[in-house]
Amino acid sequence: MRSRPIGFLLATLAGAVLALGGTSAASASPPTAPAATASGDVGTADACYTWGGTLREGSSGEAVRQLQIRVAGYPGTGNQIAIDGVFGPATRAAVTRFQSAYGLAADGIAGPATFNKIYQLQDNDCTPVNFTYAELNRCNSDWSGGKVSAATARANALVTMWKLQAMRHALGDRPITVNGGFRSVSCNSAVGGAANSRHMYGHAADLGAGSQGFCGLAQAARNHGFTEILGPGYPGHNDHTHVAGGSGRFWSAPSCGI
Repeated sequence: MRSRPIGFLLATLAGAVLALGGTSAASASPPTAPAATASGDVGTADACYTWGGTLREGSSGEAVRQLQIRVAGYPGTGNQIAIDGVFGPATRAAVTRFQSAYGLAADGIAGPATFNKIYQLQDNDCTPVNFTYAELNRCNSDWSGGKVSAATARANALVTMWKLQAMRHALGDRPITVNGGFRSVSCNSAVGGAANSRHMYGHAADLGAGSQGFCGLAQAARNHGFTEILGPGYPGHNDHTHVAGGSGRFWSAPSCGI
C-alpha cells in the first residue's frame, strides 16, 4: 500500500476521535504544526512539502515552483507550463484547471483548499500517489548516464509523473501502466532507442494499453502537457504509447487521428 501524507492521516484520525466525543494525543499534539498562511488561513502540514501562504499571479519563489510541478498536467491542450517559480498567466490557468478537475472553487488562486487536495494526491517522496520513481526508471538505480545530470533526470521524471496523474484523473482514475521511463545512453542504445530520445533526459514514459487503449492514452496526452506523443501508426509504436515533455512539439499516432 502506498503511504499517505501525514496531514491526511492526522485529519482522518482527528475526525474519527471527534465523532466519538473524545480526545487523543495525536489530535492534541500533532508532530508537525499547521502552517499559518499570509492571509491568516491555516494549511495542513504535509510530509513532502508544506505551503505556508496563498499563491496567486505575481507570486514567485520555491513555493510557486513546487506548485507548478503539481499542476504541470493542466496546461491546456497542446501547451506546457514552465517550472520556473514565476506565477504568471499560464500557471494561473493551470491552477484553475486543476481546481476545476477536483471540484474546487476555480479562481486560479492557490490556497488551503488547493494545497490540501495536493497533499491528498502525493506520497511522502513527493511523487503522485499512483506513480513511483521505480516505474519511471527501469535502467539503473541512480539516474546516471543520461544526457543530463542524475538530479535533473529525476526531477524531469517527477514532472512527468504529475502529468500522468492528471491524465489518469481525466480518464476516470483508471490505472495507467508505465512500462519504462528514464534511460541512460547505454540503456537507450541497448533497446535501439533514437539517438536524441527524450528518455535520456527523464522526460519520457512508455505506456501500456491498459483499459484505455493506446489511442485513448495518445489522445488524452494532448491535454496534459506532453509535447511528444508517439503511438499506433508511427513506426515502432504499435505496441505502446510514448509520451514526453521537453522543448518543441511532435505528435504522431496516425492510427489514432493524431
